[in-house]
Amino acid sequence: MSTKDTTFIYCDGSSRGNPGPAAIGVSFQNNDGIEFFFLSEKIGNATNNVAEWQALHRGMEEAIKLNLQKIRFRLDSELVVKQMKGEYKVKNKDLLVFKNKCESLKSSIPNFEIQYIPREQNTRADQLANIAQDTKI
Repeated sequence: MSTKDTTFIYCDGSSRGNPGPAAIGVSFQNNDGIEFFFLSEKIGNATNNVAEWQALHRGMEEAIKLNLQKIRFRLDSELVVKQMKGEYKVKNKDLLVFKNKCESLKSSIPNFEIQYIPREQNTRADQLANIAQDTKI
């Protein structure tokens, strides 16, 4: 996939307590690295892995609503990336629900790509998840 007209969607989930209060952060950026849309949401109590999956799911939902065609999702959760690519089996029933939802949404995205990135390259999504965690509402 060429990067021209590609949207890069950085996703991150966080849980304080694992399980505990959880939130997601999702940053939509153009191929120049300029953010044009973001999500910063509390998701209730969840494990870190559920939060990571929910961040991907919400990013996919919004990408479809925005009618984005070429998307490269970037996550610092190696587990979610490898499960989504089919390299790891999904044994946890809660995670399997999200995998199935994401697989279903994937068919609505003409050019879908997902890749693992180191945490240091996912700072904006992490920041958005933490903003949601720290918001009192």
